[in-house]
Amino acid sequence: MVERQQAARVRHWRDVYSAREEGALSWFEARPQVSLDLIEHYLPPGEGAAVIDVGGGTSRLVDALLERGYGPIAVLDIAGAALASAQRRLGPDADAVTWIAADITGWQPSRQWALWHDRAVFHFLTEERERAAYVAAMVAAIRPGGRAIVATFAEDGPETCSGLPVCRYTPASLFAKVDRTAPGAFRLIEGRRHVHVTPKGNRQNFQITVLQRERQ
Repeated sequence: MVERQQAARVRHWRDVYSAREEGALSWFEARPQVSLDLIEHYLPPGEGAAVIDVGGGTSRLVDALLERGYGPIAVLDIAGAALASAQRRLGPDADAVTWIAADITGWQPSRQWALWHDRAVFHFLTEERERAAYVAAMVAAIRPGGRAIVATFAEDGPETCSGLPVCRYTPASLFAKVDRTAPGAFRLIEGRRHVHVTPKGNRQNFQITVLQRERQ
């Protein structure tokens, strides 16, 4: 059952990326400034500034992180074709990035990063089992004292995205979900709202939760 669900997700996102140009995707940002500002605030670039972008796909965030001297950088996405597109865009610079084609609910990290960034993966996980797997991966992937930046649709945001239902959150409700799965593993340090304007001009209300990995 689990394997069938994961295979269906892979097919769904492969079809989404193959059906539309990058600039036509609802989540497209020519420059992901909000994410970049948050990352720079909580993890200045320099030695040991290791970042993993979960659900990065074709996002331009990796370009900006490389420009600013972050590293090691990893980009994880369920759609291998999206990662391949990002690699082609970066050219030789792509060699400085670890590219991980995986479903987050079935992935186990082999190392740790200082910062975990997720713009709109968590809200697609509508089953408790999926959310528990995500949190387990996040706990294992973030070094003690590290940060997680998790953006989802807000409580008054869209109810679906790319043909799939989503779960909407506030920073408090998202933290509560995480803390129930991994009690004491994280501390809520910031929550904010953000309005994303899609390429078609539609407004989408997001919430952004920042967590700190506790030293246990």
